[in-house]
Amino acid sequence: MHRFSLRMGTFLVRLDCILYLSSAFSVMAQLCHNEGTRINQSLLTPSHLQSRRVGLKVAGLNFTLEDSPFLILAGTIHYFRVPREYWRDRLLKLKACGFNTVSTHVPWNLHEPMRGQFHFAGNLDFMSFISVASELGLWVILCPGPYIGSDLDLGGLPSWLLQDPKMKLRTTYRGFQKAVNRYFDQLIPRIALLQYSKGGPIIAVQIENEYGSYHQDRKYMSFIKKALQRRKIKELLITADKGLELRQGHLKNVLATLHLKDIQKKSYEDLFRMQGRGPVLMMVYTSRSFDTWGEIRRIQDAHMLRKDVLEMFKLRFSLNFYMFHGGTNFGFMSGAEALDIYLPAVTSYDYGALLTEDGSYTPEYIVLRELLQSVTDVPPSLPPEQISKVAYKSVTRLHFMSLWDILPYLGKPIRSAKPISMEQLPVNKGSGQAYGYILYETAISKGGFLTSRGHVQDRGQVFLNEKYLGVLDHSTNQLYIKGFYGTHILRILVENQGRLACGRDMSKERKGLIGDLYLDNSPLRNFAIYSLEMKTTFLKRDLPNLWKPVTKDVRGPAFFLAFLRVGDFPQDTFIKLKGWKKGVIFINGRNLGRYWDVGPQETLYLPGPWLQPGSNEIVLFEEWASGQQIEFTKEPFLGY
Repeated sequence: MHRFSLRMGTFLVRLDCILYLSSAFSVMAQLCHNEGTRINQSLLTPSHLQSRRVGLKVAGLNFTLEDSPFLILAGTIHYFRVPREYWRDRLLKLKACGFNTVSTHVPWNLHEPMRGQFHFAGNLDFMSFISVASELGLWVILCPGPYIGSDLDLGGLPSWLLQDPKMKLRTTYRGFQKAVNRYFDQLIPRIALLQYSKGGPIIAVQIENEYGSYHQDRKYMSFIKKALQRRKIKELLITADKGLELRQGHLKNVLATLHLKDIQKKSYEDLFRMQGRGPVLMMVYTSRSFDTWGEIRRIQDAHMLRKDVLEMFKLRFSLNFYMFHGGTNFGFMSGAEALDIYLPAVTSYDYGALLTEDGSYTPEYIVLRELLQSVTDVPPSLPPEQISKVAYKSVTRLHFMSLWDILPYLGKPIRSAKPISMEQLPVNKGSGQAYGYILYETAISKGGFLTSRGHVQDRGQVFLNEKYLGVLDHSTNQLYIKGFYGTHILRILVENQGRLACGRDMSKERKGLIGDLYLDNSPLRNFAIYSLEMKTTFLKRDLPNLWKPVTKDVRGPAFFLAFLRVGDFPQDTFIKLKGWKKGVIFINGRNLGRYWDVGPQETLYLPGPWLQPGSNEIVLFEEWASGQQIEFTKEPFLGY
């Protein structure tokens, strides 16, 4: 049994109970046993410091800030996964839990969605997010990438990089370097202004992310380090790697940090061998992971979480809890992982975090609050009240228009002898198509076996004219088309379900049709291609009134229109799409994300600030078969 005592912010630890930890911990453990100095961090907050002299440093076996011992207690919140209106609420809850630092990542693909066009406003105004953190007395650890992972499409890298057929992501390949430098010219000066030395809350900056797991270019990490320093990043630089890949991602004179779940004895031996005995920062501690479509929900082990955190406190490790608050993969931002099979991430990024997707407290939050607040003598703050939720009255689908009805009004399709991938389409001012769907049409005059040979990425519904024939995807490479008379239009509606978020195959991640389709071993030719990226502008385009009343069951692919009326004070809710099959839902033009009846997720989070008093427009793009109603509930259901 563990015996653990904390008194007045100091560590009084009984180490004879730590049976499973390796001898590599002995020096760290002895430090904790002998530590008799109060860890007084009450004056080490952005709002209290009057002058800045010495930022976050490594001093022997401790971190120091302004030359005082400093234990990093951090939690990750992604500003881009949380409605801006709730940033303050989530950060207040982080501070109330006992954390003194927030970490966040910066997604390149969201900030530069088209080559040379940068976005730093609205929900992407990370400077305002960091400013709110500072106002609340929180420090910041920033992870600017360029690759951040974070289970995002292409790990947060923009898809237009893949227009170069020779592209080598996360290397010193000239095309990648050039793009990184242009992006950093826009991004890093904004970060530099918020550094500790400039009076801001940023105390550390992470170089890339888990590069030891990738490690295809020994010069790459040095390139990123120099790119940051050239643009006046002066705070403590760190790397973060899984235990077994620690050495491959390490840089000289840069602090290496670790991921707890992959730690073995060798990890610590390598860590101390590389940079000497020093403070240990668990830059990513997590007790579970994200969910994927069609799989059983990944469950958090609360007992393991408590045990791990207790052990870290005993050994006086600094830690970063990933995720403190996961939020939502709004729109098409979610990525995928490839184990034995391709696994696309669900819309919710609940992640088993200490706060739920909608910011509610979990039992683990209460446990961690008690533990964290016993580590320092910072007075506990009162947690904010829960944000109220409501189950609005169900609404009935009112009107629809099929995809085939709208095609003539989408502009001229792109003509090509061969299929073109999303990334190579001449759209978005030459940046290609990043997300959503893409429709390929070609004329055929006979039936036979339609074969993809793995060229459908990721899921293609096949139609003969408007008749549904089946699906080609990662597991199905062939369909049989019955014989017919005359010439008919073969249609393949392909969905990008999320590019890989990590791995050595990311540079190959094109979507749509990435090669030929074959009919009885003959390659199909002469395609008309429609880009269906489903942006807000797509939904708002000037069209004739094509909406028709729903009088019976309607087969997709089709758009469905309904209206939700709310009172003067809109509140959070969850949408439940019972009877609907697969598609995307929009509220007042905002893309809430994907739904799919294969589960595990059955509800979609609808933030109250995204509703308006009175009438709210709901549009669903349903790929297959519609339900009768759109239901609302106070509670999420993310699977068993």
